[in-house]
Amino acid sequence: MKQAGLFDVEERLARLSGLGDQLEAFSRTVDFEVFRPELEKALAYSDGSNTNRFLL
Repeated sequence: MKQAGLFDVEERLARLSGLGDQLEAFSRTVDFEVFRPELEKALAYSDGSNTNRFLL
């Protein structure tokens, strides 16, 4: 498998956008920010602190 180049992701996203990316269409009709609080609560694996990250 070849390693992705610097602009491969941007080119792929631009190609998808040109083909009519369904996620872009959904984002125009659905306010996904409404789901952010519930998703952040459900995906909160840690509080972001590094305490007790490494035990010596």
